[in-house]
Amino acid sequence: MDRALLVDSVTRLPKAARDRVVVCGSHGGLYAAWLAARARPRAVVLHDAGIGRHSAGVAGVLWLAGLGIPACAIDYRSARIGDARDLLANGIVSTANEVAARHGCLPGHTCAQVVECLLAHEPEAADEALSADPPDIGEFRRRIPSSGHREVWAVDSITLVEPADRRKVVVSGSHGGLLAGQKQDGVVALDLFAAFFNDAGGGKDDAGFARLGALEERGMAAATVSCQTARIGDGRSTYETGVLSRVNALAGRLELREGMTAREAVARLVGLG
Repeated sequence: MDRALLVDSVTRLPKAARDRVVVCGSHGGLYAAWLAARARPRAVVLHDAGIGRHSAGVAGVLWLAGLGIPACAIDYRSARIGDARDLLANGIVSTANEVAARHGCLPGHTCAQVVECLLAHEPEAADEALSADPPDIGEFRRRIPSSGHREVWAVDSITLVEPADRRKVVVSGSHGGLLAGQKQDGVVALDLFAAFFNDAGGGKDDAGFARLGALEERGMAAATVSCQTARIGDGRSTYETGVLSRVNALAGRLELREGMTAREAVARLVGLG
């Protein structure tokens, strides 16, 4: 049987993910789980992103059970978000959906242990649901009304940024980490004025904040909101309820501060000349 497929971001799942056990560095929220389901894997392991507000970091893991897909989430303290190899090497399971549990995957197991269980799993008749397209939960991208001169967009994933967003403010549901082994942000290809992310609990090696310094080097103000204050994978939640947990130096010079709400921070940015 093929070994597990390791992918650092669910947005980069290849066609080869079909019918494979996938270990993915993305958060376990609804948006990421939906993207994973579209690839029709046999099973998937994701990152719990600190679990966070309304348990958003594992909501997608639980949702996948309804599609018959075994799924687990790895404790944010045990492995770096965005790093599938670290998940496999060091991850400890915090959450297993009911389908994964039926196949022997339980909280407290190592990622390697649940991968072995999932690799040994032979699809059942009920798994025929995997051949159907998952329900469409959609990709959210909406402009946030503001009284300033600079446009603000809320997106569930930073990958939904468009070329026209150059030098705008983007409030995203994505985590604030870099993909494994990267020192620069290869996902945020566009030069934005400012960007907001979810800190995914910070986690091992402060991985949930790694993006901030990389974007500062490119002249972008950036901040994370605490996963306890906003639902990961939900750009609207980042804006509506998020509270800043960390800012890069450029954002600090623009008078953004830890403890400030995302709403206050955005209002500050759009008022700048």
